[in-house]
Amino acid sequence: MNSVLITGGSGFLGWGLIYELLRQGVSRIRVYSRGEYRQHVLRTRFTDSKIRWFIGDVRDVDRLRRALHGIDTVIHAAALKRIEVGEYNPSEMFATNIQGSQNVLDAAEYAGVKRAVLVSSDKAYQPVSPYGISKAAAEALFRRHSGRLETCVVRYGNVAGSTGSVIPLWREAGPNVRITDPNCTRFWMSREHAVEFVLQAAHATLPREVCIPKSLPAFRLMDLATAMNKQYTVIGLPEHEKLHEAMGPGLSSDQARRMTVNEIKESLRSV
Repeated sequence: MNSVLITGGSGFLGWGLIYELLRQGVSRIRVYSRGEYRQHVLRTRFTDSKIRWFIGDVRDVDRLRRALHGIDTVIHAAALKRIEVGEYNPSEMFATNIQGSQNVLDAAEYAGVKRAVLVSSDKAYQPVSPYGISKAAAEALFRRHSGRLETCVVRYGNVAGSTGSVIPLWREAGPNVRITDPNCTRFWMSREHAVEFVLQAAHATLPREVCIPKSLPAFRLMDLATAMNKQYTVIGLPEHEKLHEAMGPGLSSDQARRMTVNEIKESLRSV
């Protein structure tokens, strides 16, 4: 893996991927995303001449073809991810997450890319929301792609501290927060672990394989609130969210090792 393009590369995961790819000595990195300001922020942090910055949307297959020219590996992390956005705008979510994924595959095949890695979500397993459905469809596209391009999928839960997730939202809130259900459980994964997992898949995964981390711990929302010194109001679980997430058969967050409040507190220090 000498040259890498990251779609959605100016996001939370992209930051970690850029840092680690530079550390590993990759010869060429291309960041492809719609976020002009987010790219500006990253450019002030990463000044290495190995990085090129492309403003572009995964809905634009021609732009993808140009950006992928001379690349051997594409990590496809771009997606619309907000659950509530999908509830009110399913067609937009499908256009980005499903058609955009097909565009990445088509452009990568056209450009002679060797390997494409889809960053998926635990919500793709037994989906109950437009977001989950769109990621399940994207997984199917990658797993069933035919051609010279090698494809694989990495599926895991929310990364701790990722943009728009519960930890940064609660940090910005006051002493009182809203919880869908105190016993709701979610997997805990650090950005460093997510980056390592994605790059391992990019290096060594068998074509069309779905890679799932097998030993992630999980936490209850009430325990996260306690660890963050928050009082909470219960608002009830909406239809488009699950009480417990799962990444595959027998890999449910209510069956995973439960993090203690003290363990969550310690982990929050690095988020």
